Amino acid sequence: MDVPTASPVLLLRIESGPIHVPLWIGSSEASIIALYAEGVEAPRPLTHDLLLDVAAASGRALDHVEISRLVDDVFEASLVFDDGGRVDARASDAVALAVRAQTPILVDDAVVTAAGLEVADEQEEEVEKFREFLDQVSANDFEEPGE
Repeated sequence: MDVPTASPVLLLRIESGPIHVPLWIGSSEASIIALYAEGVEAPRPLTHDLLLDVAAASGRALDHVEISRLVDDVFEASLVFDDGGRVDARASDAVALAVRAQTPILVDDAVVTAAGLEVADEQEEEVEKFREFLDQVSANDFEEPGE
């Protein structure tokens, strides 16, 4: 959670080093990503499940997602299917689909340069604490009051 804004922040860690790309996302998107990361199965298909099911029924599978651009502080993303087909998507939806389908999330070098933050060794402990927090948190923790 971003303390000043009380908004969920998704940290995409770049595999090749200590760089993280922060994505500020809504509470509902954080909830669904947390559900998917925990491997929770809904009794009926959720929207992201439906999209993956429609793709499968059409003979396609999600190959990976790309966070391709950062324009006016908005991340642009694409879903890339196994036939090379591409569909524009919100970054949070793309990440949710990638987590659900267990496919790679690729971040363009220009996006990493523009938005990436280096997490120093002493900060890595804080990131690890955040990961432990994520292991303990449930989707219900992100619900708005009164929901």
